[in-house]
Parts: sequence; structure tokens; C-alpha cells
Amino acid sequence: MSPPVWRGHPYPLGAVYDGKGTNFALFSEVAERVELVLVDDDGTRHEIPLTEVDGFVWHGYLPGVGPGQRYGYRVHGPWDPAAGHRCNPRKLLLDPYARAMDGRVDNHPSLYERAPRGPDPADSAGHTMLGVVTDPAFDWGDDRPPRREYSDTVIYEAHVRGLTRTHPDVPRELRGTYAGLAHPAVIEHLTSLGVTAVELMPVHQFVHDGVLQGRGLSNYWGYNTIGFFAPHHEYAAHGTRGQQVTEFKSMVKALHAAGLEVILDVVYNHTAEGNEKGPTLSFRGIDNASYYRLVDGDWAHYYDTTGTGNSLLMRHPYVLQLIMDSLRYWVTEMHVDGFRFDLSRTRWSPR
Repeated sequence: MSPPVWRGHPYPLGAVYDGKGTNFALFSEVAERVELVLVDDDGTRHEIPLTEVDGFVWHGYLPGVGPGQRYGYRVHGPWDPAAGHRCNPRKLLLDPYARAMDGRVDNHPSLYERAPRGPDPADSAGHTMLGVVTDPAFDWGDDRPPRREYSDTVIYEAHVRGLTRTHPDVPRELRGTYAGLAHPAVIEHLTSLGVTAVELMPVHQFVHDGVLQGRGLSNYWGYNTIGFFAPHHEYAAHGTRGQQVTEFKSMVKALHAAGLEVILDVVYNHTAEGNEKGPTLSFRGIDNASYYRLVDGDWAHYYDTTGTGNSLLMRHPYVLQLIMDSLRYWVTEMHVDGFRFDLSRTRWSPR
């Protein structure tokens, strides 16, 4: 039986647990109907209509739904690529604001729009990742940002997996993880070098590109983001049902205790959905024309400024809000100290 749905609130966006239940809120200007999909441990799906909408935000509060609950969305709306719209309720979509994600995108044909006319009829459920409701509670103790003067900063660029994968003093089960990076042996190594800040290569949830999976490979570097609020789950030693969030926070706390700042390499210029031939995972199916820059007069194709398949439409207020909310979340909730922006570009105009 599906849980009852209360009206809830349009803000904050995402799935926010308050100790008694969870508020779900999703932006889509183009949607005609939105269904929240809760997925049980055995794979059973409960599709719950969200009937409340304020300022293009579809929302509802589910009492009794809490941390560990997996979920996604189905968005009903126009399928008209020529006009920039690609809604297809057969595709199970990730929440752009999900704080954690579980599962893996497996490059199944159902993730792609292969029908010659109209939306593809194949259901992508079971072939994509799901959002996970998380518990924001964490004991930060007396954690404080080191706030070292930039003139005294020594930055060490590191890959979470690569830095710890073969370290002989890190327990094998922790190698390649956030917990491994927080291990005393790794921290001693960094401080002995005189390092004052660790700049982590992308840790936002990313996707392994289909072309790589087809060759039996994976995306090592992580510049293929799909979740701007979620720590990449494959770097977690203790679980992917929200445990990755706690593990990341514990890593930051340990690094701070050693006087080390944490800087994130972030990729806000594009997403893992790529161009019109890419998979439908989240943004494309939620509100394609709002989230992405499309070629003027040729709305079926994506304006690609960075050679990565698509570009986020930064001038849209909800996209700008997404990025600002993401940055704010990593600072206030995850206690990181700064950011390095990948492929960042500034466009100046006198008017």
C-alpha cells in the first residue's frame, strides 16, 4: 500500500527528511503531471501522483518515509523534440537535488530514445540509478574550517580512488574510498609533504559513459556528472543508501582535524545525458528546454560549448538556483572549504 500524501512545501527542492517524514519537491515548468516513484528493497514500485504545484514546483509530503528510501520520478508532458520538449513517463528519472544515489546506469536500450516517431515505449526502471532519502543529522563536534591564508596554501590535487587504492597501510576494504582518504596513514602522508589543502577530483555522482561500458571500461576521472548534491557512491566503503553521505562528512571532519582544507573539482557546465543521442536519466525528461541550451531554431539539438554533448542553460533562474543551492549545500552541510570550476567560462557584455 502506498503511503498517504500531504500537501507539503515547494521549497527546499529535493527530498528533505524532517524526522517524521519526507518532503519531495521537483521543478518542471513543462510538466502536465508528475508521479513520485518509491522503490522497495524487493524492487516493488509505488507510483504516487504529486498533485500540488506552486511556481512550477511539484511537491508532496509523505509521513513515515525516511532515510534509505529509494525514489525517482515520472514526468508526463509534451514529447516534441523540434520544440525542445522530451517528456516521456516511461523513463524513470533521477531527482536533480537527490542527496544520495543508489544503483548504476547500465547502458540498456530503454535509457535511450530509439523510437522513430514519438517517445520510446521501453520502461527504463531497473536500468538506472535511484535517488535516496538521507538523514541530515551528523555529529560535527567542534569541526571548524581551517581558513588558511591563500598565500600560505599548498594544494594537493587527488583522486579519491587513486590516492588510496594501493596504499599498503590502508586496510584493503577501505582503499579507494572516502574512509580510506580519512585514514591516519593517508593524512600523515599529506601533512608530511607540507600539504594544507586537498583538491578532490570530481566526487559529485557521475555516470560511466555508454561507449566505455561497451568496451568493458569505466569512467575513472569522473567528469560526467548527473548528481550535483550527491557524493559519488562508488567511493563509499560502508554502503550506498545514504551511508556515502555520512562517510564523506566523516572524511571532511578528519581532514579538518589535521588542518587540511577540502576543495572540490566541480563540473557544472554539462551533465552525463550528453546530446540528443544520449540517455534520458534526469534533466532531459524533467524539463529539457529549461535545463539545457538548445540550438536556436533547431531545438532538437544541443548547443555544446565544451565538447561534452550538452551545456546547462545558466541563464534560466531554476538552473542558476540549482548551481547556487548545490554550492551552498556542500559548504553548509558537507563543510567543504572551496571549489575549482571545470571548464568555467565568463561571458561579458557591456549591456
